[in-house]
Amino acid sequence: VARAMLKKLGYRADTANNGIEAVAAVRSIPYDLVLMDCQMPNMDGYEATRAIRKMASQNNLPVVAMTAHAMSENRDKCAEAGMNDYLSKPINRVELKRVFDKFLPWNS
Repeated sequence: VARAMLKKLGYRADTANNGIEAVAAVRSIPYDLVLMDCQMPNMDGYEATRAIRKMASQNNLPVVAMTAHAMSENRDKCAEAGMNDYLSKPINRVELKRVFDKFLPWNS
C-alpha cells in the first residue's frame, strides 16, 4: 500500500522482505530515506535500524518507522532504536507526504 502511495507521490521505492535485506540494501544503495517496518521477520525494524546506525556513513540517513502500534511507548522504542520519525498503520497519504516533505524538502 505504501509503495503505491509513494508512486503516486512521484517517488521510487525498493522493498525488503526482512530486516537483514533492509540493512544489506542500505549498505549497497545510497537512499535518501528509509521507511522501516518495525515488525519484520528474521531481524525486526528496531534491530535493523540499530545496525544501520552503526554504519558511519548512514548516521544522517532519515529512518521513519512504520508500525501498527501507536502507543507512546512504541514511539519511544522507535526513537531509542535511532529512527527519526514515526508513521502508524494504516498509512495515509497525507502523513506519508508530510514525512517526505520534512526529510526531503528539495523534493516537495
